[in-house]
Amino acid sequence: MKRQLVLGCILVVLVFAARAGVAQENSSVERYAEEGQSALAAGRYADAEKAFEKLRKLEPAMAEVHANLGLIYFQERKFEQAVPALHQALKLKPGLTKSDNLLAMSLSELGRYKEAVSGLERCLYHSSDTEIKRMCGLELQRAYTGLKKDDKAVEVAMELNRIFPDDPEILYQTGKIYGNFAFLTMEKLAQVAPTSVWKHLAAAEAHESQGSYDQAIPEYNEVLKLEPQRPGIRYRIGRSLLGRYWQRHSAEDLTAAEKEFEQELQIDPANANSAYELGELRRKANRFDEAQQYFEQALQHYPDFPEAQLGLAAVLQAKKLNGQAVIHAQRAVAIDPENEVGWYRLAQIQKALGNNIEQEKALAEYRRLHDRSSQQRGLEPVFSPREVTKQEVEPAAQ
Repeated sequence: MKRQLVLGCILVVLVFAARAGVAQENSSVERYAEEGQSALAAGRYADAEKAFEKLRKLEPAMAEVHANLGLIYFQERKFEQAVPALHQALKLKPGLTKSDNLLAMSLSELGRYKEAVSGLERCLYHSSDTEIKRMCGLELQRAYTGLKKDDKAVEVAMELNRIFPDDPEILYQTGKIYGNFAFLTMEKLAQVAPTSVWKHLAAAEAHESQGSYDQAIPEYNEVLKLEPQRPGIRYRIGRSLLGRYWQRHSAEDLTAAEKEFEQELQIDPANANSAYELGELRRKANRFDEAQQYFEQALQHYPDFPEAQLGLAAVLQAKKLNGQAVIHAQRAVAIDPENEVGWYRLAQIQKALGNNIEQEKALAEYRRLHDRSSQQRGLEPVFSPREVTKQEVEPAAQ
């Protein structure tokens, strides 16, 4: 957490409050107050701790002294000492809101989640200080997770995402919360319905997303035993067989995948993903007429399917029908302007048409996206299998 910046804001308020209260006391009180102030301003927390501990002995009834000590202990991660100091500050002056916030966070850091929750909730939902709100929200996520109130932790994660949509730590912690909640939900599913379609489907998708195709395929087959005509399952088996083919390069897997996609279309002719996969397999086998039919079938049911638009553009380009191909390539980048393959393919088609200016524009966009994506490789979906085979820039062309 960004503790240093936040606590700096609290320090000024509390320290000056303390100075105002001790200004008329004896010289020792004033000296320790100034030493503490100076040490705090310089970030010398050990020296500040010594000064305020001496000041506490001289001014035990001054709430601000205890508040500052609690703050210092918190900064030093001495939470066991921070809690009683902050408790005393609030006992002497209940209106010290920031001390209440620090007390709640200290309790959370000590794992005393039940005591921490109410204060953390007040802080997150009512504090006007953005950074304090952020810190309390992260601690509240931790507290709810520790108390096994995972639905509450998800609620807090959603609130933090709303307030801090681009905060890296918030995004990281939110991902962990969502992942944990998903795992616990699936674990409960396995307990309450161990032989259900949903349990087998969840297990199959989990195995597929992890590349464990040998485990995924039997689970999908269990689904088919329970519901033989269930749409989408043959397609997922086909995708798993393709995944296994890319791992082992077994021609048998490739042939079996094609059969699964074909059977899926018999069950659900509108399954654009299966039509697309068959089109892509035919395209790579240079069976362009068949590939064109399958891509067109996919687009008939799902016209805003950018991968199918690109696949059809590639087929038409291979058939030297560049005037038709450019329409589909342009449609693909209009649907998905962040797809670098779309811009590269559009550049190649524009080149074939002799449109040099348009080719350069498309190529420049491809290079921009390619440079950016090369820095983000490996960021694949975590909790679900990839939906379709992605179009690629052919190695020879690149």
